[in-house]
Amino acid sequence: MQRLHFPLPAVINNYVNDLLCLPLLLAAMEFIIKRLKKDKYFKFPVGFVIFLASYYSIYFEYYLPTVNPRYTADWIDVILYFAGGLTFYFSEKHKKARICR
Repeated sequence: MQRLHFPLPAVINNYVNDLLCLPLLLAAMEFIIKRLKKDKYFKFPVGFVIFLASYYSIYFEYYLPTVNPRYTADWIDVILYFAGGLTFYFSEKHKKARICR
């Protein structure tokens, strides 16, 4: 919607991408790994999810704003990366618990 120049509320325009980034990325990565390994029970460990959220936070909120004026650092984005990643992790863990019953 942003690329189509559709007017969006500022909160959606500025923060939803950051909240959804890691859940979408992790879901796609998990899907591919499950297919490649032929392991339908594969799940990322929480350490990997935290590492990926940390990496995105450092790269997009610390490094890129120092080398490219197009990017701005925003601590709320860091919170959203972690919130999205941990939401993905715990929702997948909950799904796994339901499957194992």
